[in-house]
Amino acid sequence: MKSKILLIYLVLFTFFCSAQQHAVYRISSPDKNIQVECKPDEALYSIKYKGEIILGASRLGILREDEDFTRGLTVIKASLPTLIKDSYSMVNAKRKDITYTANRLIIETKKASGKKMNIVFQVSNDGVAFRYEFPDKAAGVKKIRAEATSFRFPEGTRAWMQPKTEAQSGFEHTNPSYEAHYMMDIPVGTPSNSSNGWVYPALFKTRNSWIMMTEAGLDRNYCGTALQQISRGGEYKINFPQPPEKIAKGALNPESVLPWNTPWRVLAIGSLKSIMESTLGTDLALPSIKLDTSFIKPGKASWSWVLEKDGATVYPVQKKYIDYAAEMNWRYCLIDANWDQTIGYDSVKLLADYAKQKNIGLLLWYNSAGDWNTVKFTPKDKLLSHESRIKEFSRLQEMGIKGIKIDFFGGDGQSMISYYQDILDDAAVYHLLVNFHGATLPRGWARTYPNLMTAEAIFGYEMITFSQDAANQAPQHSVMSAMVRNVFDPMDFTPMCLYQIPSIKRATTAAFELATSITFLSGIQHYAERPEGMKHVPLFVIDFLRRLPNSWDDVKFIEGYPGKLFVVARKAGSKWYLAGINGEGAEKELVLDLSFLKNRTGKFIFSGGDSDQQPSFQSENRNIPLDGKVKLKLGGNDGFVAVFEQ
Repeated sequence: MKSKILLIYLVLFTFFCSAQQHAVYRISSPDKNIQVECKPDEALYSIKYKGEIILGASRLGILREDEDFTRGLTVIKASLPTLIKDSYSMVNAKRKDITYTANRLIIETKKASGKKMNIVFQVSNDGVAFRYEFPDKAAGVKKIRAEATSFRFPEGTRAWMQPKTEAQSGFEHTNPSYEAHYMMDIPVGTPSNSSNGWVYPALFKTRNSWIMMTEAGLDRNYCGTALQQISRGGEYKINFPQPPEKIAKGALNPESVLPWNTPWRVLAIGSLKSIMESTLGTDLALPSIKLDTSFIKPGKASWSWVLEKDGATVYPVQKKYIDYAAEMNWRYCLIDANWDQTIGYDSVKLLADYAKQKNIGLLLWYNSAGDWNTVKFTPKDKLLSHESRIKEFSRLQEMGIKGIKIDFFGGDGQSMISYYQDILDDAAVYHLLVNFHGATLPRGWARTYPNLMTAEAIFGYEMITFSQDAANQAPQHSVMSAMVRNVFDPMDFTPMCLYQIPSIKRATTAAFELATSITFLSGIQHYAERPEGMKHVPLFVIDFLRRLPNSWDDVKFIEGYPGKLFVVARKAGSKWYLAGINGEGAEKELVLDLSFLKNRTGKFIFSGGDSDQQPSFQSENRNIPLDGKVKLKLGGNDGFVAVFEQ
């Protein structure tokens, strides 16, 4: 009898193990519109949105040097889906007070060796995030050779993506800096024009759905990743950095002691509106470090270099730009490269004292570089070690400097990612705001490090000043930048030249340029326009710029399409600010749904018809009718703004 019972037990146990091994685990968003299906024993997952497959069978797993977690996984146990909530605040994002709600599923697996890896899914109403956890405690550093994660899109999916430039290419070997034009509306599977692949965020459209892909929660224990150059069959795979993208003798690919969590792979999913209003890029970021935040003040900045270049970095010109910032009611003035040579520390201290009298804070430029670029601009090599940073940052604090702009980083290797975060940690101690230029995508760091006000990581306005071709592409590129690069992270595009760019003919109207003051998000917004150019602008436009808020409380996507049109509303206090930019040369007749503003009157600023690069504006008041529908005509490469009082 006992033998029969034992036999039955063994049969049931074998059946249970087999069922567990071949089980399919499912998790949905709270509203049930998004469904994720995971088959751990096959290391596969797939995603549906409203019943439509948006990701077919895609790969999961990590290849560590000491173990292959891409196959042969046995499920130990899986949690029941659990509802999680998180709330946080930001001063340099599309929304001030943010709440994240998602269902979480943890699938615990192990290898025959006994080594463990958890697969963690979090599914919110606006998307899917997943990552890997190594829960073991073991001696020694573990190293990852590759990540098997892939994203297999259905046939017919379209993509809007930016190639990642080759390491050590470009000006003084400063790439990759996430500074390239987007390839727009291309079939999935189209190879990147760079062997370094594609950067995040990347935007995709299936038959009825939009998907925005990025990564978040990137700590010092991982490299920044991208998507591989080749995506056969519409399957995109994770790409690790090229060999030069690291600090000498530092780590390139991920390595860490255990336990160890990887960054989140993030997919915002839904309508274009839901993606444009999503905050998943910061929702999945690490929580804020503990620091005194009293010094963290977003604002606008004057900046001479973008239009006047190196020759303007001298004492009298910078004093003029301090006066300009004060006249415009802006908060900061940025002094760019070589200030230590052309002005000097002592005279910069005098400028800082002068600026303080006018309630203006000074920001100073630095060269990040060690041996990863050949740029000669200074100050250089002062931030490479903790000791040298402390020495420099304490000096800046004594001088009254409010922030630093650090340029020419070297890529996405783990040691370089750690360098970014070391700078942010040390700068916070000395109450310095930070702007990373010539840099990687911040990947939600503005939440983790509130003193990170902005980062470039875009083919920005300075490129327009260098090339007529870049200026010609600026309208559609500006729409792309606002809708893709800027969707989760602050972006230092340095926008808005209302008058003239030396030696370049602007393709945009002055009203388009004005609208970028709202369409682009940056904790510190550095404006390209110089004092002389502002003299050609009507007083009502200057007054608009003087009153423009330094941060936003809420956002509404109104209308748009990548590369073609972007219309957005941003709230500050009781006021709503509306802006639109037309990325195409053709005139458009828009019917905007502004029902949330019904019965309010807005002061609109439109183009008055620029003539020979002379800015021209017209202003009119419009009441929003009960149905909320507003008709307006937008010229080619044109824009508009509007302000709605309480």
